[in-house]
Amino acid sequence: MTSPINAIGGFSPVSGLDAVKGLEGLGTTAGPVAPQGPNESFASMLSRGLESVQGMQANASNLATQVADGSLKDPAQYTMAANEAQLGLQLTLAIRNKAVEAFQEIMRMQA
Repeated sequence: MTSPINAIGGFSPVSGLDAVKGLEGLGTTAGPVAPQGPNESFASMLSRGLESVQGMQANASNLATQVADGSLKDPAQYTMAANEAQLGLQLTLAIRNKAVEAFQEIMRMQA
């Protein structure tokens, strides 16, 4: 049985990426985006989720560069990071599309 998807960020870093030389800290922004406190706004959670996706994409881009120049010993790490970034982007787009649909539905309501 699969576990439920957490809040906006719902992804954890691919194991072992932080150990790759020159990538310290790049994969650390990915992970579930949970409320930081009882008064955290939706906007700040959304912002942290987007930063997480951006971090995943930067990590995949860095790994792609390392694959191209031959310095990455295990190209599977790039494949995993690229898939993780793609899934993060797909989740972000799905959330955006649902928000637009909700806004359009609200605008169609009669006063």
